Amino acid sequence: MLQNKIYQNFIKEIFKTFLVILFGLTIIAWTVRAVNFLDLIVENGYSVVTYFQYSLLNIFGILSKFIPLSFLLALIIFIIKQIQENELIILWTSGVKKIKIVNLFFITSIFISLFYIFFSIFITPLTLNKSRSILSKTGFDSLLSTVRDQQFNDSFRGLTFLIEKRVDNEIKNIFLHDSSDIFNNLTSDQSDSDSVSIIAKEGIVKGKKMLLFNGQIISSKKDKPDNKRINFEQLNIDLNKLTTDTIKQPKLQETSTITLVKCFLGINTSDVFKCEEKDKSEIITNLNRRIFLPFYIPIISLICSLLLVKNISKKNFLLNRYSIFFLCFLILLYAELIIRYTGFSKIIALVFILTPLFLVPVIYLFLIYKLSREAISK
Repeated sequence: MLQNKIYQNFIKEIFKTFLVILFGLTIIAWTVRAVNFLDLIVENGYSVVTYFQYSLLNIFGILSKFIPLSFLLALIIFIIKQIQENELIILWTSGVKKIKIVNLFFITSIFISLFYIFFSIFITPLTLNKSRSILSKTGFDSLLSTVRDQQFNDSFRGLTFLIEKRVDNEIKNIFLHDSSDIFNNLTSDQSDSDSVSIIAKEGIVKGKKMLLFNGQIISSKKDKPDNKRINFEQLNIDLNKLTTDTIKQPKLQETSTITLVKCFLGINTSDVFKCEEKDKSEIITNLNRRIFLPFYIPIISLICSLLLVKNISKKNFLLNRYSIFFLCFLILLYAELIIRYTGFSKIIALVFILTPLFLVPVIYLFLIYKLSREAISK
């Protein structure tokens, strides 16, 4: 009964440390990413609300990437803390076998792996897809936030503009160039223009509308040398038709796992996702990352359990805890590197999938051997 309580406390301690580290690493990475997302406001004119919605949903994509590293740090910290405080010695002297603690770490890693699989297969694609749909459905909020003095802006599809000076919502010396028929309704012959340029001395920007004063509308066609010009004193331009260059089609990592599996099997039932043969290699890589990468976590738990071996943990302890951490880190690095090539080679994909199935029993048998030798020598 007492041992069960000790085991429960161990599991709680590992999970608590794991969640603290995972949350901390995620927040740090998300903060850096959120700064990059500010381009949605500055470059593309999205509202602050859209920016926060998109940024918050991307937390889940960041969180899943830190799960293996967070578990490694949590387990290493827990074992070192228990060894330094001599709490494990109390268990050994009370008759608890070390293999039971190894099994405890292994079972904990299985739960972490299931947690990882749940996130990578369901939660992460769902939230990332939702964040992408927010950008595609919302559209830009105001042109004003994208206006910067004396800088060309081509964030909007088919439109390039240059503003010499801006004071609040007032702009001066404006140049607009349309190559996608946004301003064709402003020309005298709407069907005869390849591009339309507008030059104005002054203007006012209000949301998705622009009011220009004292300028010209210049329409041109490639096969005609002369340009058609229309002078105006005041021109009201509606920019609701503008669309940003932000990617609105969901990427593969933002596509549901079920859709990717159907595409891999040659069943394309989605109207949104276009399943093409050239994407098969990247789809295989994504599926391997979501489904098989979590199985590398039990390997980490068994390697960390080597710290329980007496002749390893007692002799050159500082050296060995760093070397064991380095070995675990190499395993994670190996998985991260090899997974990128699983879509290009069936052999590499097979090696990636079979590595946990080979290493887990080998390391576990090695632990049984070392711990049994240790028990005999007592």
